[in-house]
Amino acid sequence: MDVEILARIQFAFTVAFHYIYPPLTMGLGLMLVLMEGTYLLTGDRLYHRLAHFWTRIFAVIFSIGTATGIVMEFEFGTNWATYSRFVGDIFGSALAAEGIFAFMLEAGFLSLLLFGWDKVGKKTHFFATCMVCLGSHFSAIWIVIVNSWMQTPAGYHLELFQNGVSSTLPSDYILRVADIGHVRAVVDHFWAMIFNPSAMQRLCHVIFGTWLAGSFLVMSVSAYYLIRGRHRRFAEASMKVAILLGAATSIFQSISADITARGVVQHQPIKLAAMEGVYHTVPYTPMNLFGFVDAAQQKVYSIQVPGLLSLLAFHNPKKPVLGLDQLPSDEFLAARHPGKSQAELAALRPQYWPKVQGVFQTYHIMIIFGSMVFGIAFFSLFLWWKGWLFRTDSFLIRLWLLVLVFSVLFPQICNQAGWFTAEMGRQPWIVYNILKTSEALSKKVSSDQVLASLFLFFAIYSLLFFAFLYLLNRKIQHGPDDPEEDPEPPVDQGHDFLYQLVVGTDSSRASS
Repeated sequence: MDVEILARIQFAFTVAFHYIYPPLTMGLGLMLVLMEGTYLLTGDRLYHRLAHFWTRIFAVIFSIGTATGIVMEFEFGTNWATYSRFVGDIFGSALAAEGIFAFMLEAGFLSLLLFGWDKVGKKTHFFATCMVCLGSHFSAIWIVIVNSWMQTPAGYHLELFQNGVSSTLPSDYILRVADIGHVRAVVDHFWAMIFNPSAMQRLCHVIFGTWLAGSFLVMSVSAYYLIRGRHRRFAEASMKVAILLGAATSIFQSISADITARGVVQHQPIKLAAMEGVYHTVPYTPMNLFGFVDAAQQKVYSIQVPGLLSLLAFHNPKKPVLGLDQLPSDEFLAARHPGKSQAELAALRPQYWPKVQGVFQTYHIMIIFGSMVFGIAFFSLFLWWKGWLFRTDSFLIRLWLLVLVFSVLFPQICNQAGWFTAEMGRQPWIVYNILKTSEALSKKVSSDQVLASLFLFFAIYSLLFFAFLYLLNRKIQHGPDDPEEDPEPPVDQGHDFLYQLVVGTDSSRASS
């Protein structure tokens, strides 16, 4: 298999696996701040129990996330050395800032968070909790900023280094294959690089996604305890905090999604066309709810809402969204392929498109599961408001709690699908409209080496994942340290597992 494909598969696999954990630590970190802050305000020891228990879960997730994140830094040097050299001046300052503001902040206060319970003052411990939460967010801030720079580069110029002499290239210079290894991006304006056109939009979108991941984890475990009749006061309090955060964040995420999509319309129209399968530029551009892309025939078979994409993109249902038949522009293609005729440029155009089927499907998976997350949060809020959510004697409520148990997967699916949409939609560029992914590879790495390391990563990450599930399950089964308020009744092992969860095994549980 081609070394580029293997290197991309390896990086996608390691990033996707790692990206399970940082959203949980960020979201759960905010939950800890809310719980411990409530304890400080009210003096209610129940919220002390909440924060103490969820800190243990946080520690398990944080440790796995840290271990899996280190690998990607080495991959930049082994598989993507050309790319690392090209962006070294850009990424160096940002990643150094991550080390100073994120890792040092987390490392400095993490031990106090984990082991300082009842050993330091309440306010001191709360301050440590806030710093760990802030540190995890700082890590995401710098990672998203440098990734956003790859999507919308700004605040830089290109420098040519050859024969020991450096020279600044014109701002409209087009990187050619012969330049690879001799040209790099150099920071002109640090703050323009930091606040590149897509950075703040994408940062908000990512952070809100992490808050949803953390709140739905708490909702899931709390629902499990309620179904099993264990730790009822603890579970109800945890559920309430999680529902409030989840519902509020769902609103913020919806607003953020609209703003982010408008940024894509402005700065990456090819990505937008791929996300919605828009091959042809037409007025009243429809939005595809879901469907299938026929790349060979350049058609999409789907359920459509006429004019909705134009309305969302421009607030004007008549204005057409540019299709792939006009993207990239003739001027863009002519500058990179001088001397080509219009027909030849049209034939070259598809080389600058991402894989439309993959981008289309991951984008719509994100939309579908994002809508489910929104609906689950607000329906749970409605049930709580009506006083029905904790009536576990009701079969329908127990069924809804079972939905909440599995809903922990939905924000994770959204986050993963959104990340894949953003990264695949940028292709064939690794730095948008500047450096192609095929040109960013290391020159000395073979496909056999990448394939062998991919198998090793798969084996090691599988072990880490099962260890994570084992430890997480062990913490959840153990529960809070305080004695049970509602001891779990004996379970008939002969019953079906889902039947036990939904219906229960003892009618007396209803009275508890």
